[in-house]
Amino acid sequence: MRVVIQRVSAASVTIDGAVHGQIEQGLLVLAGFTSSDTPEDLTWTAKKLVQLRIFSDAEDKMNLSVQDVRGGILLISQFTLYALTKKGNRPSYMNAAPPAVAIPLYEQFHQVLEKELGQPVPTGIFGADMKVALVNDGPVTITIDSQNRE
Repeated sequence: MRVVIQRVSAASVTIDGAVHGQIEQGLLVLAGFTSSDTPEDLTWTAKKLVQLRIFSDAEDKMNLSVQDVRGGILLISQFTLYALTKKGNRPSYMNAAPPAVAIPLYEQFHQVLEKELGQPVPTGIFGADMKVALVNDGPVTITIDSQNRE
């Protein structure tokens, strides 16, 4: 699985003109899945997200996690994280898991993430046309790939 993490001071997702999920300080997480993802990938990534020390401490050093600052996480599905752009100008998404595989992975990841964070995690709706708004704090943007543990 791949995730793009953005440290935010606020983020929200709007679907059909209505806010579906929102957070104040925390992490906006865009998550994409591939057919080879396992429960171990989901757990490893969730723990990494929750424990990642990218929030500033009293000395303005990135030394605190989202848990430490009691921040939220907004989770959004994003199959385009598996775009292949090597050939031509139209991305291929053949490495992205098809919905029949990706939806259960997304739902399982959501559950694991809530357990690791210890609080509800708002989400978008898988496959919906979503409008995501954020105030990137820093900016701080990090990518993680569970297959490469990076």
